[in-house]
Amino acid sequence: MASMDMARPSPSDVALRLARTRAAAEPTTLPDPLAAPGRVFAYVDNSNVWIEGMRIQAVRKGLARDPHEAITRNITSPWAYDFGRLYALACPEGSMVGRAFLVGSRPPPNDSVWERAQHEGFQVEVFDRNVAGREKRVDSSIITTMMEDSFAYMKTELGDLAVLVAGDGDYMPPLESLHKRKLNVRVICWKHATNRDLRDTADEYLELDPYFDWLTHADRTPPHTSPG
Repeated sequence: MASMDMARPSPSDVALRLARTRAAAEPTTLPDPLAAPGRVFAYVDNSNVWIEGMRIQAVRKGLARDPHEAITRNITSPWAYDFGRLYALACPEGSMVGRAFLVGSRPPPNDSVWERAQHEGFQVEVFDRNVAGREKRVDSSIITTMMEDSFAYMKTELGDLAVLVAGDGDYMPPLESLHKRKLNVRVICWKHATNRDLRDTADEYLELDPYFDWLTHADRTPPHTSPG
């Protein structure tokens, strides 16, 4: 782990906060703030959050023994998350927000998922899927925007923090670039879906798993039927 400013919580501090929140908080209670000293620049891969959340839901429904089996057997179960609560984790109360960027693939027509995300405070960017139904340009859009922001707006001396809500190893190069310039990074993702190098390179790592019930959308219905 890279060294951190004492003003920021360590990974063990984060774990303790998560434990207290899950044990004591009511479902409508926001988690303890994890505010940065400076501005927060948050980048969310919606597909990564949603698809891996459906795998955890499959485990909870008894359809798979663990998320790794769910991945191997391509098992998911309908699940929806609350955009406002994810925003509260990515951009904690008390932080100044430089950017809150959520990216994914275009949902079916007449779907309101992105409108809900925008209403909760995210800047949204969507892409059409290719003929094989696979995503195009989602990772590269997040990486490009993060890198542009890191050079144009993020300031080490202000204590600015980049928050990446994703777990793919493809995000390692931008994280390494930010570290070379002394910019701190918090990674937020499901435990099973977080690349080990990404987790270990981050200044702070926050598991989404303890927040699963808190994040789950009240009506328990999926926001759309294709990854995005």
